[in-house]
Amino acid sequence: MTRIAGMASNRGRNLMHLADGAPGGAELAVVLSNQADAPVLEKAADRGIDTEVVEREESEERASHERRILDALAEYDVDLVCLDGYMRVLTGEFLDDAPLTLNVHPSLLPSFPGMDAHEQVLEAGVRISGCTVHIVTREVDAGPVVTQESVPVYEGDDEESLKERVLYEAEFRAYPRAVRWFAEDRLDVRDGEVRVEGDEGGRFPARRTVSEDRSTELRYGENPHQEAALYADETEEEATVVHAEQLNEGAKALSYNNYNDADAALGLVKEFDEPAAAVIKHTNPAGCATADAVSEAYDRALSTDPMSAFGGIVALNRACDEETAEAITESFKEVVVAPDYREEALSVLREKENLRVLDVGPFGEPGPRLREKQLAGGRLVQERDDQRLSREDLEVVTEREPSEEEFASLLFAWHTIKHVKSNAILFAKGTETVGVGMGQVSRVDAVRLAAMKAEEHAEGKDSEGAVMASDAFFPFPDGIEEASEAGIEAVIQPGGSVNDDDVIEAANEHDMAMVFTGSRAFRHD
Repeated sequence: MTRIAGMASNRGRNLMHLADGAPGGAELAVVLSNQADAPVLEKAADRGIDTEVVEREESEERASHERRILDALAEYDVDLVCLDGYMRVLTGEFLDDAPLTLNVHPSLLPSFPGMDAHEQVLEAGVRISGCTVHIVTREVDAGPVVTQESVPVYEGDDEESLKERVLYEAEFRAYPRAVRWFAEDRLDVRDGEVRVEGDEGGRFPARRTVSEDRSTELRYGENPHQEAALYADETEEEATVVHAEQLNEGAKALSYNNYNDADAALGLVKEFDEPAAAVIKHTNPAGCATADAVSEAYDRALSTDPMSAFGGIVALNRACDEETAEAITESFKEVVVAPDYREEALSVLREKENLRVLDVGPFGEPGPRLREKQLAGGRLVQERDDQRLSREDLEVVTEREPSEEEFASLLFAWHTIKHVKSNAILFAKGTETVGVGMGQVSRVDAVRLAAMKAEEHAEGKDSEGAVMASDAFFPFPDGIEEASEAGIEAVIQPGGSVNDDDVIEAANEHDMAMVFTGSRAFRHD
């Protein structure tokens, strides 16, 4: 375990943050101050950390004072010294005898060294500041840089507001990082340079700096009591609802939920090369279809669950024409998303005062966009699910092989279910949905929900003779039994259950065709 000696002359907030976080398993073994009344001493004692006070006596030489500090630290067998507002310049003699010594400076060195860094930053009018963790050397604020962290400087900032932002958003990130690297034996310091093992870039870099600009403040978040804002990534080249032009200027602005649902709807219709339409509620498809014309695709998508589609989001992957616009406005919708609009279609859509009409422009080529989810204390980052399967990717595991029509329907169902919240089941006929079971904690319940939707909510179609997609394997044959009762004749699923043989046997008993994809399509957000 790495043992740290902290040295501070005042509050030592960085040291207490290190003590609380124990980065890399490092332990703050002792806190030493040259001021007997330094608040850090009480804070350390409250945490059960040993403390030492070594004040410089009147007329005492620096070398003598530093020797007494080294003698005090020698009792604790420390591996690393961390300074935090230690208001004495250390001599070369001290540094030669002490373990590796780090300090954090409240600016991005080599800019703005010295005691008044924040004042210098504000006077210079720079828009980015931050902190630097560096190795302490004989020359003040000039040692080799270990790591840095940036923060914005805002209009209206004063020294106090900037100081607090640098502390909490920069120093509290950078200092623990540097200590963790040291504790994990990843720091290589030689010849005045610092190298960090594993501090690489790539798709998932060891460190990330994310900068986005606030696009607009929203009326509220998911609920009216929550404040919200939209931040835009100006480097994104793919068509997005964030950068879409709203064509009916008199309509109210999009809400947090509108943006979330519209993004989900756009992501679904991007799956298909054929004309496609989707109706989304709460980020789940109420219906989706492809057809020879976008108007037909919309009609088929809507008919899956017109009751749930009320107040939903419509997305198209072709220009919206007048026929499609008229069909959309026959019932209440919140938002329409498309890559283009015919003038006749816009005239129809603009008759609905608060129907938000978004023109996202040409879709372009999908980029390597990452998906992120904020967690308390961090965030998850993953590649988006861009799997595109063809018939050759499917393994037939039953006695009966799917027909040509069933293969096409199974592939449509698979690319649609990627956009349904898990546990997810989807029924489809041809290239249109007939029932969707989403967000269930039991897969067999998702089958029952899809069957109920097909029987009670679908208009002009049902599940008899349909195919079924499952976003993950069936753990037991009961899902297949339920599907058979609903009239399902072919199934696409990942496979991989310990009970695959039982599931396949159940499918054979009901003369179902079944194919395995070998990959699942979970969507939990």
